[in-house]
Amino acid sequence: MKEYLLLGSMLFGMFFGAGNLIFPVYMGQLSGANSIPAIIGFCMTGVGLPLLGIAAIGISKSEGLFDASKKVATWFSYFFTVILYLSIGPLFAIPRTATVSFTTGITPFISADQTQLGLFIYTVIFFALVLLFSLRPSKIMTWIGKYINSIFLVLLFCLLLMAVIKPIGSFTEVQPTGGYISQPFFTGLLEGYNTMDALASLAFAIVLINAIKEFKIKDAKEIAKITLRSGVLAVALMAVIYFGLTILGAQSALLQGTSENGGVALALLAKHYYGAVGNVLLAGIMIFACLKTAIGLVTSCAETFVEVFPKTVSYRIYAIGFTLVSFLLSNFGLDRILKYSLPALLFLYPITIVFIFLLLVGSFVGENKTIYQSTIIATIIAAFMDTFSKPSYTFMHTAFTDGLVSLYQKLPMYEIGFAWVIFSLIGFVVGFLLSKMTKK
Repeated sequence: MKEYLLLGSMLFGMFFGAGNLIFPVYMGQLSGANSIPAIIGFCMTGVGLPLLGIAAIGISKSEGLFDASKKVATWFSYFFTVILYLSIGPLFAIPRTATVSFTTGITPFISADQTQLGLFIYTVIFFALVLLFSLRPSKIMTWIGKYINSIFLVLLFCLLLMAVIKPIGSFTEVQPTGGYISQPFFTGLLEGYNTMDALASLAFAIVLINAIKEFKIKDAKEIAKITLRSGVLAVALMAVIYFGLTILGAQSALLQGTSENGGVALALLAKHYYGAVGNVLLAGIMIFACLKTAIGLVTSCAETFVEVFPKTVSYRIYAIGFTLVSFLLSNFGLDRILKYSLPALLFLYPITIVFIFLLLVGSFVGENKTIYQSTIIATIIAAFMDTFSKPSYTFMHTAFTDGLVSLYQKLPMYEIGFAWVIFSLIGFVVGFLLSKMTKK
């Protein structure tokens, strides 16, 4: 049982970053009296999809994403693995862990003219710690699961406890806004989907599996069972904290109305309950939230690239390289790289979800690559169309692509971001029929 708790704590620690803190608070402000159905909907996708991702890797009895994606094709395993890890690693999520924790945790203590220098000094210290922990991946379960995550949870508990002891008021007094007025469950469902935590579930699988092996467990079935149980513990804790943060956010709207974002609302709450000390508390919460996620991402990226490209450089060199790139981008080029990494994430997300479901129905699909390939190729086409159809992320305009996008935008469920489902279902049916014809 102790091992399950440690593994679950480690997995939760890697999952739960600053974004997971900020968003539920803001959703609570927007949903107000309808917070309960909103958070239930949010957890259906924001917690459900990551759990399915962890379960999929476990059920497939794979060593990680690279190994699992070979079920589709060798080219896909390289293509999907490299793009996914770079997008949620050094080219997006890792630099963001530093900038978000600095913005919400450190900037209240420094003047505006010292921001750039402050960011530089902070990121030097932040990434030095990330690298220090990442260079010993065999210790990551102890460092994140036992120590860093425990500190984070204690600090967060201090804030949540005050909200229980001295509530600002009842969240039922807050009027919901936008889609939360008439469709709180469905709006929460969509927002949980948009967290994109399903990507992280595949990315962190290799760290979890390697940590399980540290207990001298080698049997694939036993590893799969422990992977699933650890995943359940991690996402259950996520759901409980999401619930608490959403209610806390709804209550915070009684102080000064709806904030600019969840980070502002958290700062307001910390100051309300603890005064000047609240800024220090919030800084600790944000820094530890981001630190553990960054360590998990650097470790998973480095371990995966060693697996994908075994004859290149060592784990140590990959870890140093990913940390250095993340440091440089967090200081000098994050805004520019976001222009390209965000479309990559939008492109990857439908493919990730479809791939997870293919792994989950593996007993039905079996080793039939026709079904895997037909479904994935159809989803890739839809994902390209989906990415091109977003005006702010369109980076190639031609008469041909604009015409395709125009047709794509007429598909059912396009407005809620699920038009790709139609392509995926068609691809699956075509693959199934082709596989039957081939057998005959």
